[in-house]
Amino acid sequence: MPDGQAAGGLAPGLAKDAAASFEFFPPKDKAMEKALWSCIERLAPLAPAFMSVTYGAGGSTRERTHTIVTRIQNDTAIPAAAHLTCVGASAGEIDDVARRYWDAGIRHIVALRGDPPAGDDRYSPHPGGYAYAADLVAGLMRLQDFEISVAAYPEMHPESASAEADLENLKRKLGAGAKRAITQLFFEPETFLRFRDTAAAAGIGAPIVPGILPVTNFKQAVRFAAMCGADVPNWMVTLFAGLDEDAETRKLIAATVAAEQCRRLHFEGVTDFHFYTLNRADLVYAICHLLGIRAGSGGRGETGPPQ
Repeated sequence: MPDGQAAGGLAPGLAKDAAASFEFFPPKDKAMEKALWSCIERLAPLAPAFMSVTYGAGGSTRERTHTIVTRIQNDTAIPAAAHLTCVGASAGEIDDVARRYWDAGIRHIVALRGDPPAGDDRYSPHPGGYAYAADLVAGLMRLQDFEISVAAYPEMHPESASAEADLENLKRKLGAGAKRAITQLFFEPETFLRFRDTAAAAGIGAPIVPGILPVTNFKQAVRFAAMCGADVPNWMVTLFAGLDEDAETRKLIAATVAAEQCRRLHFEGVTDFHFYTLNRADLVYAICHLLGIRAGSGGRGETGPPQ
């Protein structure tokens, strides 16, 4: 056997200190609800740091989000996090939602400005509401000592005047009491690493967790990227070309791309990864396995060869 091709020689050892968190969206019908819980049950043994559930534009999924979050909290051993936005509600209404979460034992909130409701081109603050995410964070902290995560944009929020202004907004959110930032999707590891270094140079010391989107559907990923101002590199276009009707090959490539992205980030010191699951477990589970996050490992990797 050639040198370097012994067992374990084709790749570096598994990460021993990596951990994941997973994001889901509320199901629209019974079939989707069944698929969601199958996904949660598949991923729960990986002992994620938390599982979060999104919140529709204008609070359109408020009750469904609450139901899923509280069920995760009650029926699994995984901490649950609820998304909460500023859109379409007064500050008092949002405070009431937050109190319900606290009373249900939910301590973690993902606080976001939120997207405009369908039909609106741009965001407009509710006249009696929290104007922006930093205001929402401050309001939540006045209610209770929530653990709060906020959004970060490695390639700048599409509505920001500049990258510097975007960083200042992140600093305001963290200064208001948020504990960590979770990034929007990105596809080049260097994009995240540059942003992390720039944030550190700007005085941001809070953890910044990369948001990872496995590409189950390339056209959908392109659409998501356009919505949040993320670049889709040409090499990805080439990789997924011709696979619109070949789901199996697409899944293999998607798992490989995301796993290599995560392994590169881990090599650069990243230990926490937030996965946008799209309520599908197969790719995320495979990526976590390749990264070293496995059932029974306590959520911090598994003993493997020296790195």
